[in-house]
Amino acid sequence: MARYIFITGGVVSSLGKGLMAASLAALLQARGYKVRIRKFDPYLNVDPGTMSPYQHGEVYVTDDGAETDLDLGHYERFTGVSARQSDNVTSGRIYRDIIARERRGDYLGATVQVIPHVTDAIKEFALADVDDLDFILCEIGGTVGDIESLPFMEAIRQLRNELEPMQTLSVHVTLVPYIAAAGELKTKPTQHSVRELASLGIKPDILLCRSEHPLPEGERLKIAQFCNVRAEAVIQALDAPSIYSVPLQYHREGLDSEVLRGFGITDAREPDLSRWDDVTDRYFNPEGEVTIGVVGKYVGLQDAYKSLNEALVHGGMANRVKVNIRWIDAEVFEGNEADIVAELEPLHGILVPGGFGERGSEGKIASVRFARERNVPFFGICLGMQMACIEGARASGHASASSTEFGETNEPVVGIITEWMTQEGLQKREAGGDLGGTMRLGAYDAVLSPDSRVSSVYGGDTNISERHRHRYEVNVAYRDDLENQGLVFSGISPDGLLPEIVERPDHPWFIGVQFHPELKSKPFEPHPLFAGFVAAAVDQSRLV
Repeated sequence: MARYIFITGGVVSSLGKGLMAASLAALLQARGYKVRIRKFDPYLNVDPGTMSPYQHGEVYVTDDGAETDLDLGHYERFTGVSARQSDNVTSGRIYRDIIARERRGDYLGATVQVIPHVTDAIKEFALADVDDLDFILCEIGGTVGDIESLPFMEAIRQLRNELEPMQTLSVHVTLVPYIAAAGELKTKPTQHSVRELASLGIKPDILLCRSEHPLPEGERLKIAQFCNVRAEAVIQALDAPSIYSVPLQYHREGLDSEVLRGFGITDAREPDLSRWDDVTDRYFNPEGEVTIGVVGKYVGLQDAYKSLNEALVHGGMANRVKVNIRWIDAEVFEGNEADIVAELEPLHGILVPGGFGERGSEGKIASVRFARERNVPFFGICLGMQMACIEGARASGHASASSTEFGETNEPVVGIITEWMTQEGLQKREAGGDLGGTMRLGAYDAVLSPDSRVSSVYGGDTNISERHRHRYEVNVAYRDDLENQGLVFSGISPDGLLPEIVERPDHPWFIGVQFHPELKSKPFEPHPLFAGFVAAAVDQSRLV
């Protein structure tokens, strides 16, 4: 029987519900249980695919091509369980599907309403594909009291009544602020948040109290009494020095034990936390450090590159070094060679990440040129690979080489992809079509050259599968010119039409990939490309 854990948040946003869900799932997994985590997002976008990274952070892509909330990245990184399209739903997607059904006449003339139609659709999403699972953790986005989340709260209330006793549990994450002027922690915001939740018909079983200071026993008892929960179910969640120490911290506070008690499980085995002991040891006890420059467009908000940031940390763990990330706005390089040298010369590696649009493109190309000419380890991801190909084409004599994404060009080294093959058949897109969900999304295979550097990075494999999210491709017609200039196409789609990986064999480490390897990196299983890139940066640090 699958058991449900519903996770809500109160007082303020950004309390870390996603990280809490991921950590709790990891602890249950460490006890031998099969888990899956789902995210309910109340916003009206169908998915975050068309949202600015400054609005919502990165878009996390699953193997099956879903554009999802960045919290699903936490879920995967902490559990190793691949997320899928059915693990993230928005109000926009729910309403879109309901309206489509209404237009088809599926409701047989009934008045379509929030209750039961919207809440039934939410419950249908929550209950789908759970046959082989022990626990399903459902995180509700936003904060209790938001108008947008009310249908989701009502669906939870109904599910708690409809499912078997001891089959559901409610965990509420709140803030216990510290008022410096009074020198006190204040429990009143938590009391009000729980009262708001109770007014919606949901009684929390466990309270996870975020705080900058330890929660005294007296304050814990006050929260328990006023919020009608057991004192042991009031769990303090102090700020952690690293997100990777959170599972161990929550275990010490008894979160997983209290969850099992809430379900009446008394025979659970002790968790095997050796994986997390090793992760924290590698993170907190590095044997050196390197500095990597990320030359991007959205560097003002690190959540825009959340998976990339974590994958670089994982690469450092693989090499037992601390990775210092220097976020560099690509626009500062445009037209100023002195700034380029000043910013990039101290670095041990240069990474140009994915992105959309022309802004900062010349700065990214300049970064590629610097890495190529100075023999600095370079890693280009998605748009970063395309910039490497444009730079290589310009170096080979195509002075006006560019991308059709940036406007009309006589040298379209990069162009929009209008059709490609998938397991479902030929996919077609129009240049002027809708933006949402029209990219090459999800896992696609690539064939690697057997004698290439990238094949050795993948342990000798010549067939790989990686996740994509892009609308433009490198033009294979420029392959000969680029390879004559030294930029080799070492990975290509199985049909031989779409370049997937380029590299420079005569360079210490110069690799560009069309896909997003950061999406599959985990702290206990760093992606080989990031492990290899950081290893090259370590070698570079010994030369300077």
